[in-house]
Amino acid sequence: MSRFISTFRRSSAQLSIVLAVLLATGCSQPTTLQEIREEGVLHVITRVAPSIYYQDREQDTGYDYELARLFADELGVELRVRVADDNSEILSVLSRNYAHIGLAGLTQRPDFGEQYRSVPIGVAAQSVIVYNKEVPAPESLEDLASETIHMLADSNHEHLVADPGNEAGPIIQKHPGLDAAGLLARVESGEFGYAAVASNELDLNHVFFPKVYEAFALNESTDLVWLFPTAQDDTLVQAAEAFMERMNNNGTMAQLAERFYGHLDRLNYVGARTFMHHVENRLPRYQSLFQDYAEESGMDWRLLAAIGYQESHWRPNAVSPTGVRGLMMLTRTTANYIGINNRLDAEESIEGGARYFRMVHGRIPERIPEPDRTWFALASYNVGFGHLEDARRLAESAGKDPDRWMDVKEFLPLLAQKEWYTKTRFGYARGHEPVVYVQNIRRYYDVLVRITEPDAPSAPGLEDQLAWLGDNEAGSDAPASESQPDLRADLPPELRLIPPTL
Repeated sequence: MSRFISTFRRSSAQLSIVLAVLLATGCSQPTTLQEIREEGVLHVITRVAPSIYYQDREQDTGYDYELARLFADELGVELRVRVADDNSEILSVLSRNYAHIGLAGLTQRPDFGEQYRSVPIGVAAQSVIVYNKEVPAPESLEDLASETIHMLADSNHEHLVADPGNEAGPIIQKHPGLDAAGLLARVESGEFGYAAVASNELDLNHVFFPKVYEAFALNESTDLVWLFPTAQDDTLVQAAEAFMERMNNNGTMAQLAERFYGHLDRLNYVGARTFMHHVENRLPRYQSLFQDYAEESGMDWRLLAAIGYQESHWRPNAVSPTGVRGLMMLTRTTANYIGINNRLDAEESIEGGARYFRMVHGRIPERIPEPDRTWFALASYNVGFGHLEDARRLAESAGKDPDRWMDVKEFLPLLAQKEWYTKTRFGYARGHEPVVYVQNIRRYYDVLVRITEPDAPSAPGLEDQLAWLGDNEAGSDAPASESQPDLRADLPPELRLIPPTL
């Protein structure tokens, strides 16, 4: 960080000399936007969080980051990202005008005063109180009188909790250096009884902390914003406002919101506890099979495992009333077609599921980019390619994009309604099921990724619950990062199914 600051200080000193020369010669000072285009770089300061910015398989991603990348592309400049430890550092950098934009996951707070300009980014959040299930459930701040509420430093919540005139109110404890996952992990363990977090960060992390309960919101949903130093003129802010309006109007914001948040409502408390139990007790029996056959098919093994969990909860003898059976719940026709003899044999079933998904994925038009192509493949795996094509045609006839999952998933449920399915080629389908199916698998996959990648956002706090990750069936004592190799890393790009962020 010190090198980052010193670099900006040298740049500022050089800029001052240049400005002095320009003023002496009667030249006008360039605008902030002109300076950015002349340098060819948009400087952004941010922090690591699954809601903002993180690296996945050496690729940068995150809702805010993806917007910032598109903005830099529109300006025709390079996006240069610097990572801060926390929001306090981000605000400090911005107050010194050492970055053009701050991505901090904050709202426009009253205490900002005239220090920063802001531009909404299409996501709203509330400040919510969470608690460990072993402590009394509060219904309002009055119930937390003299209790300690933990929160991140420079968060959105302090001014909503603090009341200078109320000496009997809650005690605020701020934690510089912690992130939302670290805060929730401490509530999960019982170290903290109560905490205040942003609702969007709770949504992204809640499944990993099933002992954390949500109590109540402190405010109405408020727009999250990008922050700009007031030392800059308003040309960059105006460009960002126009950019955000275009991203909203052309559906890009909605697409990004669906990509990062669209699958988070499918795993409730009971489902999360059940899944974690099966991760610990069932997955180790079949993990090597998922790894081996996923590698053969060019898949991420965790996607294959997530499909298997959604199909059968990893039960090799599962049988449905309609006759599909086995761990991957293959139909007899599908099993015969791909050469599987015994659907109740776990290895054959996993091999068949991997082979079949690869075939299904190959039928999805190559022009459809990831991650949508994988969502379509999952829906096709569940409901059949013909019904998926029917829904895509309905979406197109309604003026929506048939190559975007967020559009097509609105039309799949219509296949269960006579007024709609009578207009299609393949007729009736229980169209709600593939939508839920895809969302569930995305969530299971998300959890498996964060468990098996120690450096992934929100991983802290899982180690004690999931210590088995360092053990394989042969009794290895290797850490998870060694015993769970990245089976996709050595594959060619065209075989790496599943994009960085689900």
